[in-house]
Amino acid sequence: MAVTAQILRTYRHPRRVMRGLMASSLRDDRPEARGLVYVMLGCLIIAISHVPTLISVEADLVGDAPLEARLGIAFFGWLFVAPLLLYGLAMLSHILARVVGGQGTGFAARLALFWTVLTVSPLFLVRALVTLANDATPVFAVEAAVALAFVVIWSACLIEAEAAPQGAAS
Repeated sequence: MAVTAQILRTYRHPRRVMRGLMASSLRDDRPEARGLVYVMLGCLIIAISHVPTLISVEADLVGDAPLEARLGIAFFGWLFVAPLLLYGLAMLSHILARVVGGQGTGFAARLALFWTVLTVSPLFLVRALVTLANDATPVFAVEAAVALAFVVIWSACLIEAEAAPQGAAS
């Protein structure tokens, strides 16, 4: 099934999609690579979603930083720093899940978080479009919706990932 179709299915049935992702990772010869692709693609989409905001920001607000520097910093942050922080967050969530009785693997916890990042990343594009309208009320509503979607989907995926031990490597 195409990734885009799975992303749309995740909004309706996140645990079912996560169960399918974990099952397919058991058949994969390099399951960790798939998770890395998910997080990198999600972070790339999020970085792209920040471009309109960075272009429209007045230079006075960020000092004398040229547009190329602002774009470079944003892309570096989202493509190199954010994935590392997400690996740490996945490890922390797995440890906390273990404390409360989780039985999954570290790989399953990473897959849950990385899939959530990819799933929510298209909402950042919507957020970018709303930001261009220069009205604070819809921007706040969309940002709240993105945050809520992230928390709900990640929670559901993490519950599924920690529900039972998987055969994938940790």
